[in-house]
Amino acid sequence: MTFHVEYPRVQPEQRPDGHQPAAPRWTLRFEQPVTAVVSDYLAVQGRELSWEQQRGFFDRARASFGGEDGPGAHETMRFTDDEGYVNAVLVAYWTEPERHARWQRDSSFSAWFAEDTRTAEDVGYWRETLVVPYDRQETIYSDPEYRIGLARCEGSVVASTTTNGYFGAARDRLPISAVEPLEGAMPVQRRDAPADTFAGRRVRALTPLNLTTIRSGQFWHDADAEQTQDYEDSLQPKLMEGMAYLSEHDEETSTLSLRIMTNLDEDGHERQETSVYAAFASLELLERWAASHQTHLKIFGHAIEAKKRWGDDRQVVTWHEVFVLLPGAGFEYVNCHPQTGLLPYCPLVEVV
Repeated sequence: MTFHVEYPRVQPEQRPDGHQPAAPRWTLRFEQPVTAVVSDYLAVQGRELSWEQQRGFFDRARASFGGEDGPGAHETMRFTDDEGYVNAVLVAYWTEPERHARWQRDSSFSAWFAEDTRTAEDVGYWRETLVVPYDRQETIYSDPEYRIGLARCEGSVVASTTTNGYFGAARDRLPISAVEPLEGAMPVQRRDAPADTFAGRRVRALTPLNLTTIRSGQFWHDADAEQTQDYEDSLQPKLMEGMAYLSEHDEETSTLSLRIMTNLDEDGHERQETSVYAAFASLELLERWAASHQTHLKIFGHAIEAKKRWGDDRQVVTWHEVFVLLPGAGFEYVNCHPQTGLLPYCPLVEVV
């Protein structure tokens, strides 16, 4: 059995008539019914953050993962944000929301994160918890063998798809897009003055309907010298140019948050693997950038060139996972600088 959900289509499909993809791609299915998936980002933030501090945070989180309610997969990453703060991030995935709910209620990490003493420390913490119904997520992979993100969870199946290779394919892969337009519900406007979110404050960002997140990954750790050079000298600069454009035109593109994260090994060394995590006020504006702006067209064009050059021998793996959220996602920030995550845009409430 391979589980999936499809609805009778009442919203127009984006696929052009007669489209046949130029390159094979794969997407995620499951062996058993999945009602919702969870992606929980846990992080510590500091102007100067030693590896000992980062490792201590990771170890605390991982120590709470034992038992039947722990996540099905997790990874550790790091990035330095635009304000110069180091952020050490652990992302954990669940395919059973009840288990995540019990872990969130009962785990030692959740109890520690909620303690008042967190607000008195000289570092910040943030947690962004994405819980999405199955029909509001989609995935795509350039290689079926390399498992990452949600695909590392037990019971996941990587299946071939032909819903790829055209602009709008990500929307078509979202089952809910057959019956809902997924319109954004939030006007995008940066605060006139930064919110007071530093020492002593624990705040939650109020997230709107159809907030869209994407984690887009790049893995070249196992590529040979020729393909590594092609990625680092050609594709990576194009990717960085696109991410810079989104960050610099945040209101125009509805980019509410963007992080370029590097995966870590057990000793904190950075791997030849990155992922860009971004949040957008709507799927439509993400699609508009992807379909029409020169920075993304360069990235898309490189993928076509690489397919022509290496074919099935392409060793650089690219992938993404997209979630379109319902209102009320758990985005919580403790002692964080005011440009962290969704703090510059969303309404904020004090957590008691």
